[in-house]
Amino acid sequence: MPQPRRLFLQQVALAGAGALLPRVSWSASSYKRIIGANDRVRVGVVGFSDRHRNSHLPCFMNHYKALNFDVVAVSDIWSKRREEGAAVWQEKMQHPVAAYRNNEELYASNSVDAVFIGTADFQHALHAIEAVRAGCDAYVEKPFAETMADNRAALKAIRAAKQIVQMGSQRRSGANYQAAEQFIKSGQFGPITMVELTWNVNQPGRWRRPELVSQLREADIDWKRFLMNRPNEAYDPRKYLEYRLFWPYSSGLPGQWMSHQIDTVHWFTGLPHPRSVVANGGIYVWKDGRRNWDTLTAVFDYGPAHDPTTGFQVTFASRMHNGDEHPAEIYYSNGGELNLITNRVSPTGGLTKPFADAMHLPPNLLPEVSLAKAETVAAAANTGGDLLTSLHVRNWMECVRSRQPPHAPIEAGYSHSIANIMATAAAHTGLKATFDEHTQEVLVGGKPFTY
Repeated sequence: MPQPRRLFLQQVALAGAGALLPRVSWSASSYKRIIGANDRVRVGVVGFSDRHRNSHLPCFMNHYKALNFDVVAVSDIWSKRREEGAAVWQEKMQHPVAAYRNNEELYASNSVDAVFIGTADFQHALHAIEAVRAGCDAYVEKPFAETMADNRAALKAIRAAKQIVQMGSQRRSGANYQAAEQFIKSGQFGPITMVELTWNVNQPGRWRRPELVSQLREADIDWKRFLMNRPNEAYDPRKYLEYRLFWPYSSGLPGQWMSHQIDTVHWFTGLPHPRSVVANGGIYVWKDGRRNWDTLTAVFDYGPAHDPTTGFQVTFASRMHNGDEHPAEIYYSNGGELNLITNRVSPTGGLTKPFADAMHLPPNLLPEVSLAKAETVAAAANTGGDLLTSLHVRNWMECVRSRQPPHAPIEAGYSHSIANIMATAAAHTGLKATFDEHTQEVLVGGKPFTY
């Protein structure tokens, strides 16, 4: 359960002094799996990516001593990053760190208890399956899955394995987001009528890696292992290093940014996925050979599947050619708004007395409420080390110890992936995407969406 910030800080202080004992609820299977409370948890790095270097690493360093964790291995299929990763972690941990050419070698070594997964978007779910089948807990970056086949397979494997898997949806560890969830679920907000999500930047180099692309040689990577279950395309250093620009290695805007924001909709409402999605956009400015759009607007219909007469609309709009990267999330009801930019509930836009009187209705205005103090969200994908991600990484580490559910369990990743895949399907086909509850398939034109 979310902890009040004061209690959290008290526990951090106690842990640093060696006075905090983990809450442990053992079963026979979890006792066999987890090492002793006083033993070190050995962590492996799956993919020494920018995300790992700039976010996972500093956040881990904030907590590893208090919770007795250690990094002992790096797995990366590019020799350059593999060697860099082992060297960086060796300097941080002050002991040798093993470097493995791939995950098969890593898990065969039996040297790790848990892993960070920060690889290409389309690999997250597949690498999570590998981790739990090897008996490892995992912190898995989002988006979780880019196809429903991968999504279903990972959900099944993780539920069967009973490992601690934390989705990299760090908003779930923020006090302001936890307060928003509690306010909405308490009924005080009233029925949600609409949600507006936006994420805009002006960055021609976003997701580009021109210097690294020039350094990559096919002989230094395992291209076939990189492709995994994707179509067998010819080696292309841009697809390897700039995968966020190229479907089917990434959905781009939905997977990278929308997955964070749409997750709050599922979390706050308890709804597992949209009923339908339409989307439009294009490559309007950055014509650099990319496949994924630089501009996207998606419109979602949410509500109970059994009652199409109730529900609300969600819009997600994103552009990469104008903006200051301040992601916005605003929830609306008839009585006002819950604004996660200002972290306030207010009567803004609510039903005022003059308009209510005209229709013989009572006015409906929410009170002014300040949500819990916001933890800053580092919006940029590779500027990590922010407090919110640090809290999220710590939550995962604590749950590895206690075997309690983390803030962002596998079900959160499964749900945001459905929404992402529906948006991608609508964007790629120009048709309305829906979801078949029985088959757990995203449908367009009545048929399952495939790339």
